[in-house]
Amino acid sequence: MEITAVLEGLLFVAGEEGLEKSQLLDVMQVNEAQLDEAVELLQRRCREEGRGIQLLEVAEGFQLTTLPEHADYFRRLVHSPASGTLSQASLETLAVIAYKQPVSRMEIEDIRGVRTDRPIRTLHAKGLIEESGRKEGAGRAILYRTTRHFLEQFGLKSLEELPPLPEGTDPEEEAEEFDLFFQRFREAAED
Repeated sequence: MEITAVLEGLLFVAGEEGLEKSQLLDVMQVNEAQLDEAVELLQRRCREEGRGIQLLEVAEGFQLTTLPEHADYFRRLVHSPASGTLSQASLETLAVIAYKQPVSRMEIEDIRGVRTDRPIRTLHAKGLIEESGRKEGAGRAILYRTTRHFLEQFGLKSLEELPPLPEGTDPEEEAEEFDLFFQRFREAAED
């Protein structure tokens, strides 16, 4: 097993939050010298191979990020006509954030039952959500909330105008309510 490849895979899966050094040591079951060597090797490979990502050390941990010199391309992607509508996954993620804010990525994934890295990146890039601090406790997960731009895009004066979620309904009825809500979001997004 090449621990550098494992390191890269773990950081890719962790997404924008990255991983703390202590987490990597525990999960990879390596010592600090081995981890440091793998970090240096991955950083060097990214540079020497001219890859579009880099490995940064941030806040006692590590994170894969894009290169700052490519920022213009990322802005064009976000503002391209093809990126004008939101996917079903993005709409579902946005609905969860709107109703449960502030909420962490893990809490969103618990509700949706699937990973949400890409929808969160999309919603953040479109200015519909923003970071609102960190959760207390282990890992200090990033918390997300909707933005003023979200309210403007969906024609809402405040979050109080969101349709109420049914209380005490069975899971099937609640799923139907969410489907109706997602449909309303899709219609508003297309206008």
